[in-house]
Amino acid sequence: MAPRKKKDPAKTQEEAPMKLFYIFYSQERWDNWINSLREADFEGSDDEDMPEGYQMLNGFNQDICIEVLKIIKLFQNNRFSKEEALAKLIEVEEIIMEQEVDEEMVELIAPLHFQLLVLFASAKKFLDGGYEEDIKTLVKKGRGINEDKTDEILAVAAEIGANVINGKSCCGRYIKDSEDIGVFDEWLIQIETMNEAVGTLKNFDEEAGEV
Repeated sequence: MAPRKKKDPAKTQEEAPMKLFYIFYSQERWDNWINSLREADFEGSDDEDMPEGYQMLNGFNQDICIEVLKIIKLFQNNRFSKEEALAKLIEVEEIIMEQEVDEEMVELIAPLHFQLLVLFASAKKFLDGGYEEDIKTLVKKGRGINEDKTDEILAVAAEIGANVINGKSCCGRYIKDSEDIGVFDEWLIQIETMNEAVGTLKNFDEEAGEV
């Protein structure tokens, strides 16, 4: 019997599936946004619907939503395993949510951090699975929780957010048309921002190394 040929290690490496490298949120990106906000005009003029600074803050929020949901989209496209997606998600969460903000910016960034709690909670809930899928029931449940029980409210809002990540629409028709809104409504507004971000990623499959 002829001896078996040894496999060429180089050829074996070529045959292995290529593991693509994706770059998401970075500390530099966060710092650039903060510096831009620091220089922005939040006063505006009488003829402006929204001052430049607040428009920029909304863009900041949307940018974070898109980058977080790219991670989930890559999981849905089988580019990342659940474990890899969760690890990437936590990396981005640490960059964004664990920042110490100076006194000058805290009034702007603290509310943003609060809004983004539901983004990260929703993404984790989607990866975990096993969430309630009736959004109407979830909205009713969320509205029935006392305002001081923010952990419980967040848990319900995260289930709604997980449904949005999975393709369902929410939450324009459930948001109160009033300036006096509660915690649950704040997170519904954030989930609506997530809903818009999901729409922009419909055909997303990021190129390796894109920033």
